[in-house]
Amino acid sequence: MGRKWNNIKMKKAAQDKARSQSYTKVLREILMAVKNSGHAEVESNFALKIALQKAKDNNVPRDNVDKAIKKGLGQDGAVVEEINYEGYGLDGVAIFIESATDNPTRTVSNVRSYFNKYGGSLGTPGCLQFVFERKAMFTIKEEDMNKMSTDDLMMELIDFNIDDVELEDGFVTVKAPTEAYHDVYKKLEALKIKIEDSGLERLPLNTKEVSKESYEKIQKLIDVLESDDDVTKVYHNLEWNEAFAE
Repeated sequence: MGRKWNNIKMKKAAQDKARSQSYTKVLREILMAVKNSGHAEVESNFALKIALQKAKDNNVPRDNVDKAIKKGLGQDGAVVEEINYEGYGLDGVAIFIESATDNPTRTVSNVRSYFNKYGGSLGTPGCLQFVFERKAMFTIKEEDMNKMSTDDLMMELIDFNIDDVELEDGFVTVKAPTEAYHDVYKKLEALKIKIEDSGLERLPLNTKEVSKESYEKIQKLIDVLESDDDVTKVYHNLEWNEAFAE
C-alpha cells in the first residue's frame, strides 16, 4: 500500500495545487459535508472540518464559504446530488468517479464524453463493486508523528481494528475500517498528531499494468475527469509506473 499510495497521493496533491482544488470543488465539499450531516457544527462534523481547512489552504473567501454552508443547510433552495459513475479506460483499467452536482444531465454528458475521447466507456452502476474496497485513510508526515514510531501508533489505535500503519517516503499512512473514521480522527487529535490528509477512500483490490501509450491516455482521462468542477474524486486501478510518469 505504502509506495503506491504515497505516489498517488503526492501526484494528486500536485495536481490539486495546480488546478483540481478550485474554489468550486472546495465549496462543494463544504456544501456536501453540511448536507450529509444536517448541521454545520465543526467539532462533530469531521468532513466539514477537513473541507474548511482546504478552503483556508486555498484562500477561499469567507463569504463564499458561508454561502456554501447555507446551501448545505438548504437555506437557498439549492439541490445538489451526490452521484457516482463507473467505467473503464483503455485495457480494462477501472475508473470510479464521485461527483456532487446540481445538474446530473450535464455531469453525465461530460463524463461520458471524456471516456469516449480517450478510448474508454462509461459502465453501469455497480459494475466495479468487486474492484475497490472502501476504507478510512489518514496521511501523516513523519515529522508530525510527535516522536512516535509506527508500532507505537499501531498500539494506540489497536482498539479500532486498524488494518495497517505504514511508513514510506516520509509519510505514514493509516488504513482503517470506514466505521472507525471518526474515532481514529479523534484519537490522532488527542495524540497531538497533525493529519496531513484524511477521508473515506476507494482502494483498488488489484492494479493493472498497461503499455506506455495506454498509460498516457488513461492519465489524460483521469486528469480531465479531475478537472471537471462537478467531479469530487476519481479512483482507478492503474498500476503506478514511475518511468511512464516522468
